[in-house]
Amino acid sequence: MKASYNRYLLEFKRPSGTSRGVLLDKETFILEISENGRKGVGECAIFRGLSFDDRLDYEDRLKWLCENIEKEPYYLKDELKEFPSIWFGYEQAILNLKYGDSLYFPSEFTEGKAAITINGLIWMGDIGYMEEQIQDKLEMGFHCIKLKIGVNWKEEYVVLQKLRNKFSKTQLELRVDANGGFNKKEATDVLQQLADLDIHSIEQPIRAGNWDDMAELCATTPTPIALDEELIGIINSEEKKKLLQRINPQYIILKPALVGGFSGSDEWISLAEQQNIGWWITSALESNIGLNAIAQYTFTKKSPMPQGLGTGALFVNNFESSLDLRNELLWFKM
Repeated sequence: MKASYNRYLLEFKRPSGTSRGVLLDKETFILEISENGRKGVGECAIFRGLSFDDRLDYEDRLKWLCENIEKEPYYLKDELKEFPSIWFGYEQAILNLKYGDSLYFPSEFTEGKAAITINGLIWMGDIGYMEEQIQDKLEMGFHCIKLKIGVNWKEEYVVLQKLRNKFSKTQLELRVDANGGFNKKEATDVLQQLADLDIHSIEQPIRAGNWDDMAELCATTPTPIALDEELIGIINSEEKKKLLQRINPQYIILKPALVGGFSGSDEWISLAEQQNIGWWITSALESNIGLNAIAQYTFTKKSPMPQGLGTGALFVNNFESSLDLRNELLWFKM
């Protein structure tokens, strides 16, 4: 068995705004594992500025993995526990080596018999740009839309008001993602305003790491709260359990590249379900390679909720896609 990797820079078609700033490009690494004439491909989808493994020795660990690729998976997993995106890429490549073609998790989804319902994502910008995106998503047939908020709440609130005045909560599910953009006092007010608009949920209203403040918000919130960045960097099983018990959120958001791949996501799901905490899966600006693998994994989890999967359409230089979006349904190309 042999392995190699290549760095790849994904370029956005249009600068994409979040509460952490504007994104122009996205660095990623493509891992290839070969054995007996077969090849498996995976994406080590680091997210600079957000990933737990955004470290100076990142490529050194990738090289180490390639040099030690024949070692047992349990040994590699332990050695890479602080590099969740590298482990994520390894899991993909091994699965693809096993199944071939563009397959990672064979199912009715990869047979073209079933699809995944996803939400439409609205990026931050001025009101005109946000409303333009929303109109596009509505015309495409989306019934669940997620808006990035936390930069200019007054303007963002106006957009949400307009949407809710036009569509009831039974017609359109609205989710928002603050990326930690509010402080606790601001969040308390925002949570009530969102409840008045029948907003489904808010992701990460305050910055990650403030467990006590987040626990207080979750205990009294009129709008369900979903933890997102809060999960990043929690790699020990007991610590994961401790976080969920302390904060007791309404939902958790799972980004496989940031929480230890598919096995890491499985562990979070198991712990959340033990506490009756809801969950859904979200991509994190992966290329079409990682996105394809996440979509296949997501289908196997059988969640009835709209999932936060991208479509790969944000980049000008993406890889060929195995996915096809029709209205709000993500299908696998046969």
